This record gives sequence, C-alpha cells and structure tokens, in this order.
Amino acid sequence: MKKHSVVELQKIANQIRQDIITMLAKAGSGHPGGALGMADIFATLYFNILNHTPNHPTNPIRDRLVLSNGHICPVLYSALARAGYFPLVKLKSLRKINSPLQGHPDVNTLPGVETSSGPLGQGISQAVGMALAAKLDHKNHHVFCITSDGEHDEGQVWEAIMTANKYKLDNLINIVDLNGIQIDGYTKDIMPLESLEKKYLAFGWRVLKMDGHNLKQIINTLNKAKNTKNKATVVLAKTTMGKGVKFMENKYTWHGKAPKAKEAEQALNQLKNAI
Repeated sequence: MKKHSVVELQKIANQIRQDIITMLAKAGSGHPGGALGMADIFATLYFNILNHTPNHPTNPIRDRLVLSNGHICPVLYSALARAGYFPLVKLKSLRKINSPLQGHPDVNTLPGVETSSGPLGQGISQAVGMALAAKLDHKNHHVFCITSDGEHDEGQVWEAIMTANKYKLDNLINIVDLNGIQIDGYTKDIMPLESLEKKYLAFGWRVLKMDGHNLKQIINTLNKAKNTKNKATVVLAKTTMGKGVKFMENKYTWHGKAPKAKEAEQALNQLKNAI
C-alpha cells in the first residue's frame, strides 16, 4: 500500500474511532477505551508502516501484526476494513452470532488476522515464534506485536522477552500500549510496572519511546525500530485510553463498557467536530 501523509492519517484515525463507537454501540458490548487509544498507531501501521497486501492476505513476504490484547480488536477490524481486507459493511456485525468479527480475533474467520487472541500475555510468545521462524527460513519481513501494559503482570511475557534476546530477533517489534489502565483500575495501583524501560534494557532489548498520538513521532519511531540490528525492539507508546471522546478519556470504567445510544451520539459528535 502507498504511504499516507500525516494529514491523511489523521483523517483515517478519526474515522477508525468513529467506527469503534458505532460498532460497539450496535453490538451492545465490548471494549472502547483501549481501542480508541490505539487508533493513531493502527492507522499509521496499516497506512504507512506495514508491508502488506490486502488483496493477498497470506502473501509470504508480508509483515505480520499480532494483537496480544485481543479485547481491543474493534480498532484492528476497522483498520483492516479501511485498508481493504473486507467490506466496511461487515463492521456492523461485530459480536453477532456467526459473525467473523468476534469479540476477540479469530485467525480462522477473518482475512488479515494473524493469530487468535483473548487470553492476555500470550501474544508476545506467538510473535517471538513467528520472528524466530522467519530467521530460520531466512525471511526479511518484520513481526509487530501489540501488547498492553497490564498484561506485563504475567510471567509468560517475560519468558518470551528473554527468548527474543537469546535469539537476537531484530525482526521483532513489540509496541506496548502504555495507557496506565487495566480492567480493575490503574496499573500503578493494581501492580506497579515501572520502570518498563529499565526492565527491557536489562533483558537486552532496544528501547524506544513515543507519544502514541503524535503521528509524525509514530512514523519516525517505528521506522527506527525496523532498522534495528542484532536485538529486538520495544516501543513504549504513551497513550490516552478513550482518546478522542472526552467523557471516556483516562477513565478505567470505559475499559470494557460499550456506549449506550445517547453516549454514542455524543461521542460521534465530538469525533466529527474534531476533523
């Protein structure tokens, strides 16, 4: 796909946010907060950074994207649809019986989905396996993994991080959504994580940091990550949960609660006026 400009990416990210609100309001359930917070990063990935071919989803030379925190899948579904993997009309079927757009991604039902996800903490292990396989096969594509800050509470995450260091997986980029929130509250209260930067450095990774809503910074940082040699890269992305919808921003109660009709209308009005 062609690389879109920052202005174009702003419009795409805004439309993704509108899709998220519309989808979840229609479904009556789901997770808006994290999905809204990652819209800028997903817009940049699918419309500027990733080497991918929507008309050939299984192209062997494609970059892979693993969504570990699968509950934010509305942002992935919207990005895939707007990139051309499937018709936009399918977004209306989110969480409906027999819909390919399940509440968590299913690799068997939707083009562009690389792994099934739901249980937190497992995506980085899957991504490490994909990156190692690419190395063994002498392939040049990159594996991007999206992880949440909260799932770093789990020990399996750190086992995968050690493995990536052992095999010098410089084709692996882990983007951590640092919104400081998990379903039960704020990460600093549930299980303090800092300093993730020092921890990743101690585990032998390259550490990059970025504002997850600054599109120029996202592009520059992810391109730097792709050029890393001899070690895996983690990108610590500071984001605002619920970004773009004022009454949702930084409120953990919106981690997993769909907006009702009037709330959706208010949210969509805010987003449309932001363009």
